[in-house]
Amino acid sequence: MKNGQRYEPLTVPRRVILGPGPSSANPRVLRAMSLPIIGYLDPAFFELLDELSGMLGEVFKTKQRAFAVAGAGSAGMEAGLVSLAAPGDTVIICSYGYFCERQIIMAERLGFNVIALRTEWGKSMDPQVLADALKEHPETQLVVGIHAETSAGTIQPIAEFARLAHEAGALFMTDVVTSLAGCELEFDEWDLDFAYSGSQKCLAAPPGISPVALSERALDYIRNRPVPPTSWYLDLSLIADYWGPDHVAHHTAPVSMIYGLREAVGMVLNETLATRWKRHEANADALRAGLEALNLDMPISKEERLDQLTVIKLPKGVDDVKLRTQLLDEYSIEVGRGLGKFAGEVIRIGLMGESCVPANVFALLNALEKVLPDHGFEVAKGAATAAASAKLAENPSPLYTA
Repeated sequence: MKNGQRYEPLTVPRRVILGPGPSSANPRVLRAMSLPIIGYLDPAFFELLDELSGMLGEVFKTKQRAFAVAGAGSAGMEAGLVSLAAPGDTVIICSYGYFCERQIIMAERLGFNVIALRTEWGKSMDPQVLADALKEHPETQLVVGIHAETSAGTIQPIAEFARLAHEAGALFMTDVVTSLAGCELEFDEWDLDFAYSGSQKCLAAPPGISPVALSERALDYIRNRPVPPTSWYLDLSLIADYWGPDHVAHHTAPVSMIYGLREAVGMVLNETLATRWKRHEANADALRAGLEALNLDMPISKEERLDQLTVIKLPKGVDDVKLRTQLLDEYSIEVGRGLGKFAGEVIRIGLMGESCVPANVFALLNALEKVLPDHGFEVAKGAATAAASAKLAENPSPLYTA
């Protein structure tokens, strides 16, 4: 304490979080995180790990390995890269957005021979681009592609990417940070090798832990590679051993985060995956109907767009920072800015997990109707909420009762 200063309990502003992540955390998840701490080698904690591993397997749709890496989704990303390839190996990275570029940066730092397949942002990548690259680089060890590229708002054909990788003798890893529990994902059926996610989006838990799924094929590679992964902490085989039946000690697990993740995944399974996917689709449809009524341009095609995240092209003369600041200051609504090539040109609206409910759709549309005229863009009063209401009547959102 300095000069008698006293620190009062922390307070933070309450927000309606409609950006690209994190989403709001359910109170049930937050309550679970306040449960008493137990040791990470306590038999009671091992029971929790066993339960959660099985639950994560249900969400990833896998009968193989499912567990969690301590750290945000970027930790899951780096764990996959460092474990599934060695310095000097050829790694092909499919790049169609900002987070693909982050994978490239990470892979280059790890000393891989990186082949970056850069295609247009806001579009799904043609698998033929990957097929051609694999023919040119038959020595490829690993192919990497993001399922739901949050920066660009696009869904990608990762099942086809995985098939091409395996035909060429390579492993395939994917980012499912935005897609897990928000849209169809079939780890086993699509024959994926490694998928990493984050706790803070469609799972609706706080950020800080990365759920992952790992194929037996990939685990066998890690266990038998000539040289161990350069990172001990992020070695997926060691983490899998801690989560496995023998619970071999590794790092100190983030006990409270695992409590929260267990509760969040339990809520997903109570709701059922199909219902949660439907909830994301129905609310996104309502949002898009309202945005169309405001004459706002959504540049991602119907076939390629995400339900979890909608990209809106800013009208001419509308300043990105001023618009987002006004929404935050006057309505306590947070939306996302554009990244990379989309910086200053778009805003990104996330409807994920706890935040994916009709009330938030109407709150945002009502706020946009009020603030857009302040930026020189006139709108028809009431048109957006009426359009969203009509769309929800046509395609209702399941009631969120998990």
